[in-house]
Amino acid sequence: MARRKSSSKAAPKPDKSQQKFSTRPIWSGSIDFGLVNIPVKLYAAQASNRLDFDLLDKRDFSRVRYRRVNEKTGQEVNWDQIVKGFQYEKGEYVAVSEQDFKNANVEASQSIQIIDFVAAGAVSSLYFDTPYYLEPQKNGRRAYALLREVLQKTGKLGIAKVVLRTRQHLAALTSQGPLLMLNTLRYAHELRDASGLDLPQSGDKKAAVSSQEVKMAEQLVESMTGAWQPEKYRDEYYEDLLKLIDNKVKAGQTKAVGPAAASPRQKRGAKVIDMMHLLRQSVEQAQTKEAPTRQRKAG
Repeated sequence: MARRKSSSKAAPKPDKSQQKFSTRPIWSGSIDFGLVNIPVKLYAAQASNRLDFDLLDKRDFSRVRYRRVNEKTGQEVNWDQIVKGFQYEKGEYVAVSEQDFKNANVEASQSIQIIDFVAAGAVSSLYFDTPYYLEPQKNGRRAYALLREVLQKTGKLGIAKVVLRTRQHLAALTSQGPLLMLNTLRYAHELRDASGLDLPQSGDKKAAVSSQEVKMAEQLVESMTGAWQPEKYRDEYYEDLLKLIDNKVKAGQTKAVGPAAASPRQKRGAKVIDMMHLLRQSVEQAQTKEAPTRQRKAG
């Protein structure tokens, strides 16, 4: 079996600089708050934590590339020769340039227009999509602070519309400490109707739970409750995958990779589950984990 050339190089580590704040805004414009105009810059708040994989020919590990090909001539087309086109009739197109996207509605493409204010807890998490940071430009700092303070004091968030990357988004404008944030929202028609799902209904005897089970479950929740500390949660799968890749590089792993061993699965039968027993065990385990922490605090 052919082997890939061994290498003393370690697998590339995740680029921590990717997690640092980008200094380049992806959009500049203004927040329209009634007659108040707040010049701002928009920055991506979400950092990518994905591993990029290339497609390879397994026979010699050569890169497999995609080509942009003219379907009539079969010739490859350079990026500078490619335009976006809308098919208004079968086989008939009109070209639309980046400037056309802006000219379609100049005001909409340059502003975050607040159209409503609602209670901060009124918007379901189902609607939230992508977060962005908002930074005031020099002549917008006072108005930025004003909007931030009023959102905090009223417990409201602003519902706005903004054009990003050739598409108009519904968005929520919120305050996070000294920061104003923009979260794009899904439109109602973009969410599937869940009414067709087979869900346990109130009064369903087959799904009925006892008051003792509810109390025990509440005790379990209480024993697992703590302060929200987002930094303590890690993407373990991402880290383990990096370790696996690093080990393969160090070992000069062969090109042909065998199937991974299947993890044993519990057989599932139709037996009745004793939830109280499982809940008690869960509470005991949670309390055992908490014990060392309590001892350290007592000391």
